Amino acid sequence: MIKEQKIDEFLEALSSRQPVPGGGGASALSGALASALGLMVGNLTVGKKKYADVEEEVQGMMRRLEQLQKDMASLADRDAKVFAPLAAAYGLPSGTEEERAHKEQVMEKNLLAASLVPMEIMEKAYEMLELLAGLEQKGSVMAVSDVGVAVQFARTALTGAVMNVYINTKSMKNRDKAEELNRKADRLMESGTKRADTIYDKVKKRLRKV
Repeated sequence: MIKEQKIDEFLEALSSRQPVPGGGGASALSGALASALGLMVGNLTVGKKKYADVEEEVQGMMRRLEQLQKDMASLADRDAKVFAPLAAAYGLPSGTEEERAHKEQVMEKNLLAASLVPMEIMEKAYEMLELLAGLEQKGSVMAVSDVGVAVQFARTALTGAVMNVYINTKSMKNRDKAEELNRKADRLMESGTKRADTIYDKVKKRLRKV
């Protein structure tokens, strides 16, 4: 499982000719890193007298970030798992009309599955950005730069995962379903990237202020 690999093992596998892990797994890992950095900010905030009035709220953010970190690690594995049957489906025989119909049915099923996992990565990354926005406002000022880094990792998870949505919906025969997924991905991209850029700009201005 990807989440059980050491960093160097994952990087070696990612850089190899193997089809997985790929962009989807790397996007999910970016999300997991964003969560971890958010948790670090939270840990540097709770227990400090200066932040006693927001401690309970920050702890709530941390509980959600802990779950999101686990979710992203699991999604990295799921992305690899859904790709395997899709890759196999491309090799199905298509010499007869019956074989072509069967192949199309199997392909459609697996293309949908391969689209839904990166969509979930996008949803989790979007939620993560909302939590990071809260940490930018209420987290330790000593760790605000880490919020900015976390935002960029979450943004990468979002903008990376959408590539895997698009590449799979592009091949789907059910264009109504494909466009439904594309529209959802478009909304998450537009809103999420704006949110990420807004938070990042706030962090940058705080760091540049003398």
